[in-house]
Amino acid sequence: MGMEMREELLKVIEKNSRIDLKELAIILGVEEIDVVNEIAALEAEGIICGYHTMINWEKTSLEKVTALIEVRVAPQRGQGFDSVAERIYRYPEVNSVYLISGGFDLMVILEGKSLREVSAFVSEKLSALEAVLSTATHFILKKYKDHGCTIAQKKEDEREMITP
Repeated sequence: MGMEMREELLKVIEKNSRIDLKELAIILGVEEIDVVNEIAALEAEGIICGYHTMINWEKTSLEKVTALIEVRVAPQRGQGFDSVAERIYRYPEVNSVYLISGGFDLMVILEGKSLREVSAFVSEKLSALEAVLSTATHFILKKYKDHGCTIAQKKEDEREMITP
């Protein structure tokens, strides 16, 4: 499969990882076996890192709190931000760690059962790391769109329109 075809395959499965392989082959204009082999190659190369399901947790009975934590760190000699980022992403509570531009160095995204649990993680674990200089925690209050999926649907006005 050529590079353009490979990129198209990735775009399609990023939006819908459950797409039927036959349908994917038709979209790409190739044989199903070519799709199977290319996906296997992409997984082996670490380009496809996993498959995820988007869940609107607000519609379940499970309480979840998501926080974005900006972290300012002292870069480690010869390693930059990599070693401290690794220490942070090894915590099971942490979903994502990004090196970012601006006033902070890292963006950490984590989930907890409560505001208290997230706050305890930040103060007891994250802020306690020697390289961490400061943090700023932002709690997600409502998700409108996540990973390309619209979560907060507009409610249609169900009242009947009365015309004179």
